[in-house]
Amino acid sequence: MGRFRRRMFEDYNENISNDERYNIAYKRVRRIKGFYSHLTIYVLVNTFILIASTNRGFIGNEEFWRWETFSTALFWGIGLAAHWFSVFGRNLFFSHDWEERKIKEYMEKEANQKWE
Repeated sequence: MGRFRRRMFEDYNENISNDERYNIAYKRVRRIKGFYSHLTIYVLVNTFILIASTNRGFIGNEEFWRWETFSTALFWGIGLAAHWFSVFGRNLFFSHDWEERKIKEYMEKEANQKWE
């Protein structure tokens, strides 16, 4: 949920009906479920590719360590990371809580410097 939307949701929390809260929660759960489905398919398909690329079960074979064996996992992994970031990591580093902490920190720092 975006920063503005979260603030709006928190400020007008009493004005939002239970149906709207349910819809917001339902959409969030569907996004999380979609990510986990994507992750499951990623693991299954790439496991199949790795098993199929081994020659009679020997991982030490030269054919296993070719670019074609790992390119799918690499590029799909980048896409999976972007999907994770869109679901879980929007405010990973600079969240609303971080902003509030920094504002309080600077206000306290400024108040202490005025009297020195």
